[in-house]
Amino acid sequence: MRKGAFLGVSSIFAVSMIMLFASNALAQDAPQIDKGNNAWLLTSSALVLIMTPGLALFYGGMVRAKNMVNTMWLSFIVMCIVSVQWVLYGYSLSFAPGGWFIGGLQWCGLGAGTVGQAPSDIYATTIPHLTFMTFQCMFAIITPALMTGTFAERFKFNAWLLLVLLWTAAVYAPMAHWVWAPDGWLFKLGALDFAGGTVVHICSGASGAAVMMLVGKRKGFPKEIKPPHNLPFMMLGTGLLWFGWFGFNAGSAVAADGLAASAFVVTNTSAAAAGFTWSVLEWIHHKKPTILGACSGAVAGLVAITPASGFVGPMASIAIGVGGGLVCFYCVTKMKKTLGYDDALDVIGVHAMGGTWGAFATGIFCSTAVNPAGVDGLIYGNVAIVGKQWIGIIAAWAWSFGITTLLGWFVHAIMGLRPSESEEVAGMDISQHKEIAYHHYETEST
Repeated sequence: MRKGAFLGVSSIFAVSMIMLFASNALAQDAPQIDKGNNAWLLTSSALVLIMTPGLALFYGGMVRAKNMVNTMWLSFIVMCIVSVQWVLYGYSLSFAPGGWFIGGLQWCGLGAGTVGQAPSDIYATTIPHLTFMTFQCMFAIITPALMTGTFAERFKFNAWLLLVLLWTAAVYAPMAHWVWAPDGWLFKLGALDFAGGTVVHICSGASGAAVMMLVGKRKGFPKEIKPPHNLPFMMLGTGLLWFGWFGFNAGSAVAADGLAASAFVVTNTSAAAAGFTWSVLEWIHHKKPTILGACSGAVAGLVAITPASGFVGPMASIAIGVGGGLVCFYCVTKMKKTLGYDDALDVIGVHAMGGTWGAFATGIFCSTAVNPAGVDGLIYGNVAIVGKQWIGIIAAWAWSFGITTLLGWFVHAIMGLRPSESEEVAGMDISQHKEIAYHHYETEST
């Protein structure tokens, strides 16, 4: 009897130990949350979010005073709309497993435990899936906000509410899926875009160009259009953009590691190089450098380095920054004047063309010494990557411009895109919101 009891206890002990070791093995195989990586991505999400209010200040300072509130509103309202849309279906369409074109619907509403506190088995497996979703939400917010600079001072606010809701689903979601989802066709092709040169900058610039062409030029353009009314606000907005861009690019490493540090360094270096380049070009062509030019150049450098930030080193970032300053300066000062289009805040010249240069430059300078997950570029003998980059560039331009044009026609048919001439003359602040940026009070004489 004692022998049987002993054998029974021994068996139970053996089975328990086997189950313990098996559970430990399974626990080791399951993705584990890295607190440092999670903290960095949450911080980066906040950094990217502050870019949209920074953009509002940047754009708001550049327009006429009577349009400042409306211009800032166009950016700020995107934070409200896209944040909700992203949870409901935007994230699922952009990143859920689906097909080569767009994601599935299984992550809509983030429900049924599909997107929660546990790491994803597809994206950034050392952080909660919710953290990755939040980080990507901030990119989806700023992208449509960027395009508002092309048609500033002449677009109906209610039309923008409808357009941005349609645009994030029909334009942004497919582009994000193509480039960043493992089953997206540009991802499979091997086109490189670390933080959004095609998805964010070409997409916003080309889309803005489509809307700009639909609404037409501002009344009195170019003779009656005045210079930026508040350069200090514009400079403050630039500073917030530069500050937030570290989360934009370095956060895209999705880890607090050496690649994040490298992306941080090249982001700062490219912005500085481009800002200085633009100032020199102004000095040469216009005899005086301006703070508007320096800020525009810095943003151009930030745009240009975005797709390359996780694939190139510091010296390459200087070349990309200088190139971004040159390309964007001549697009803003020469191409815009030659073609005669009214891109109010130079989104086409800085974001669309800067993003195009940056995506192309990525194929030239990318190096596996910086990021083993990438490839070596043209300067290392890999000609094929340049072709892949151009396929990504052309796809971004064609899809963004074409689909946005269709959406613009649809919104115009429903409610119109442009306010009346009298409303535009009075100012968008009063006509669209019944509020103004500045109140002037007369004091009683004593």
